[in-house]
This record gives sequence, structure tokens and C-alpha cells, in this order.
Amino acid sequence: MASEALDEGRAKLSFFSGLMGKQGSGDEIGTEREPLVGEERSQESYSIGAAILPFLFPALGGLLYGYDIGATSGATISLQSLTLSGTTWYNLSSVEIGLVVSGSLYGALIGSALAFTVADFLGRRRELIVSSMLYFLGALLTALAPNFPIMVLGRFVFGAGIGLAMHAAPMYIAETAPAQIRGTLISLKEFFIVIGMLFGYITGSLFVDVVAGWRYMYATSAPVCVIMAFGMWWLPPSPRWVLLCTIQGKGNLPEAKHLAICCLCRLRGQVNEGSASDQVDAILDELASTSEEKEASFFEIFQGKCLKALVIGAGLVFFQQITGQPSVLYYAATILQSAGFSAAADATRVSVLLGILKLIMTGIAVLVVDKIGRRPLLIGGVSGITVSLFLLSSYYMLFKGSAFVAVIALLLYVGCYQLSFGPIGWLMISEIFPLRLRGRGLSIAVLVNFASNALVTFAFSPIGDLVGTGVLFAGFGILALLSLLFIFFFIPETKGLTLEEIEAKIL
Repeated sequence: MASEALDEGRAKLSFFSGLMGKQGSGDEIGTEREPLVGEERSQESYSIGAAILPFLFPALGGLLYGYDIGATSGATISLQSLTLSGTTWYNLSSVEIGLVVSGSLYGALIGSALAFTVADFLGRRRELIVSSMLYFLGALLTALAPNFPIMVLGRFVFGAGIGLAMHAAPMYIAETAPAQIRGTLISLKEFFIVIGMLFGYITGSLFVDVVAGWRYMYATSAPVCVIMAFGMWWLPPSPRWVLLCTIQGKGNLPEAKHLAICCLCRLRGQVNEGSASDQVDAILDELASTSEEKEASFFEIFQGKCLKALVIGAGLVFFQQITGQPSVLYYAATILQSAGFSAAADATRVSVLLGILKLIMTGIAVLVVDKIGRRPLLIGGVSGITVSLFLLSSYYMLFKGSAFVAVIALLLYVGCYQLSFGPIGWLMISEIFPLRLRGRGLSIAVLVNFASNALVTFAFSPIGDLVGTGVLFAGFGILALLSLLFIFFFIPETKGLTLEEIEAKIL
């Protein structure tokens, strides 16, 4: 499959070379960074126009993930209505509703596990094409479901698309983006997830009073799936993946090097191929120096550089979830109801407003992540999360009559999460793994993300009933303090470094 992908890449590049490979007039940028110790100053030029599309089409996978979250909140209301569901099976139990809501999450777990075995076999680009097909099939199965079992099947299929997309999209963006704006682009993928949530909330509010409106809510995502599939077919493969396959004996090195240079020129929009050739040589040097000529075994993931990367990446997304992110957002409606937003219409409007706040704060993170750096945003944002969790705990245990405390704590949590864990968690796992082990290492990190999300979501209600909501939020606050210590001692700063420099200088 890898050699077939290289042949396909060569054919596609000859077809598209006139469309994009010659870009570069007027919008090329050469950004310098301070050199590392013992390193000469490097400069990587790129075209803004050429760099946008290799980000945009993979980021649609994140938008579809966010849209599913937003749309499902409205679909569950529509689906259970006697007059508006448009079905004879509207009278669903709490377990059945739970399957509708969490079906895509468990499908994402399956997709993440699947990515471990097929990611390097398919390559980043083909994995995203497969994910867009699963998105499309899942959306249609859910929207056209004649009965409840088919609907749940559709939710699982859509979720499998989420698992593959959230694995391959940050990896493709990281491997194709210029180093100077890599953090901005990968963080912008989180921005697309939030935009998707907002679109989902808006679509839900538009169709919630329409008979069988839940079908329209899910079907609306289908055209985006098609756009994503055609966009990923049009884009070139990742140059780093092309070289990795060749080094591992799956192609001819001179031909693969030429293909990688052509891919890089398309991705950067450069007229001069010399810079692209130098970057390809740097990737090959790093591959040779780290003995990338053999395929990675399962046990290598838990050794050496990859073990350190796994601790950083999986640890970060684990703390991202166990500090209460799923529960705080799912519990937001109850918190707001206690503050006086009790009507259904009010709850819908507040959901949209929360989506707008998430969008604004994510936008701020996108703008500053490559200027301020990863560590400062994580430390500052998680500190705010810690304060907000203890505020929520104090609200339930001490200030139950003061709704102002609850609302401020909720807004502080959402804002700080979108400045820190939200975008930077996905950014760090996409750039921290060594190239040969990147596909499998990132699949484990994504699996940890969705598994811990499912665990927290499942355990929130029974633990809250057992110990009380105030004590539970205090527990989340203590976990947030532990995550701060983890960030301080384990998370490196990767701002401005190429992926090869991260592997050579940090790991």
C-alpha cells in the first residue's frame, strides 16, 4: 500500500504541478528564528496561499467532530419528542439516549485503536480520505436510520471517522506546515472544532422545532465530508512519510527524494527548489542518524525517545480530560439553570454564547501560541482552570445561593481551557513523537484522550451522587494542581523548532 501511495503521489504531482507548484509571487514569507546552540541560523520560506490548503482540508475533520458534539445536543431533544421525532420509537430509555450521545465517542475509541495498525500502512493523507468516507457513511446512516439499532450503528461509524481524523489531521498538518507557523495551524484545528460545535448548536436551534429535525441536523454534515474527501485527494502526501517509507525499503530513494521535493514545493509554494531540497536532506539526515531504516516494533514505543514522548503526549491529554473538561461542559446546563436560565430557549441561547466564548478564547490562543510559546499558555491556562474548579466546589459546598460565583467559575473554566489544554494538547502530541514512531505513538495518545474522556463522562454522575458535586469538583481541582506539576517538570518548549530539531534537541 505504501509503494502504491508513492506511485499515486508521483502521478498526481505531475497533474497538479502547474496549479500550485509554481506559486510564490507576492506572498512568500521568510521568517528567521534564533538558532539553537551550535546551530547556524536557518530560514524557511513559504507562501501563505500554499500553506493554507494543507491545513484547511484536514481541519475539516476537526470541524465535523465539533459539529457532531453541538448537533447531538439538539438531536436528543428532537428525537425524544412525541410530536417532533417523526418516529414510532421516540420513547427511548436513558441507556438508549446515552448510546446516541456517546456512540460517536466509543466509535472514536475503535477508530483510534484501528489507527495504531493502519496509520503507517495508509499514510496520513489516505487515512484522512478513509476518515472522510466514514464520516459520510455515518452521517447518512444516522440521518436515514429506520430504527434505533441502525442509528446507533451510524453513530459508531461516524465516531470511527472521528478517531481516524483526530489521529491523522494533526500529524499531517504538523508534517507539512512551516516550522514558524506550525503551532498556529495545529492550534487553529482546535478553532475549527469549536466552530463546528457552534455550527452544531445553531443547526440544532434551527431544526429543533421541525418534525424529524434530528435527521436534518445529522445530514447537514454530509456535504462537508465530501469536500474533505476531495480536498485530501487533491493534496500531496506528507514528504516526511514519503521519505520514511523509502528508508524502510518501500521505494526507490532518488525517486522518493524527488517526489518529496515536489511535494514540499507544492506545500510551500516556492519557485526555488533549492530550499526544499535542503529541507529534504535534513529530514533524510535525521532519519539516518536515528536508524529509521527498520519499521518500528510494538515494544519500541515504550523505549527510549518514544517512551519520553509518550509520557509527554499521553500524559498531557490524560490530564486534559481528568481535570473535568467533559463533566464541566456537560454540567454547564445545570449550573446555568441554578443561575436562573431555566427555560429551554434560554438554555439554547446560552449554549450558543458559550460556543462564542470558546471561539474567541481559542482564537486568542491561535494568535499567540507561536509568539508566547506552549509552556506559558499551559501554565497560565491550567492555573485558571484550577482556580475555577475550586470556585465551583465552593459554590456547591458554601455559596449555593450565589449563582454569580457559579457563572464566573464556569466562564473562567471554559476560557482558560481554550487557552491551554484545548489547542495545545493536540499541538504537542502532533509534534513530540519521533518520525518512525509518530503514527503509532500518536494513535496511543489519541486513544488515551478518548478513553479518559469516556471514563470521566461515565463516572461523573455516580461519583457525584456518592460524594457530592462539591467534593467532586474539589477532586478535579486537586487533579488540576497535579497537572500543573506535570506541565512544569515534563512539558518542553517546542516553539520555533522543526520536527527534526524537536527530536534531536529535546527528546
